[in-house]
Amino acid sequence: MGTWKVCCLDSETKLNRRIADLEADYDELKEKYEGMEVELEDLKGCIIQEHINGFQKRVRQVAFFCQDIDAADPRFDVNKDVVDGQLVNEVESSPEEEAEKGAVQEDENAGDTVEGDDNKEA
Repeated sequence: MGTWKVCCLDSETKLNRRIADLEADYDELKEKYEGMEVELEDLKGCIIQEHINGFQKRVRQVAFFCQDIDAADPRFDVNKDVVDGQLVNEVESSPEEEAEKGAVQEDENAGDTVEGDDNKEA
C-alpha cells in the first residue's frame, strides 16, 4: 500500500511540474503572438505608406515630363482609377464587376456576328 501511495504522489508531482512548464510555454507563446500582431499591423501600415509614396512619385514624374499637367490637382487620388474612360473610385468599381461587365459585353457581341456571303468568287 505504501508503494502505491508513493507512486501516486510521484506521478502527481511530475504532472504538476509538466502543467507548470506548459503554462510557462503558453505564456511565452502568447507574448510572442501579441508581439507578432503588433509587428504585422506596423508592416501593413508601412506597405500602405509605400504605396502612397510610389503614387506621389509617379505624379511628380508626370508633372516633370508633362509640364502642362498640374500635379497639385485634387483629382489625382490614389483611391481612383480610370474605367471605361472615366475616373471612378476604386470602391465603386471592383475587378470582379469589370470582369462580369466584360463577359456580358462579349456575349452581346457574339450575338451580333454577321454571317458571311456564300456567293464569293474564288
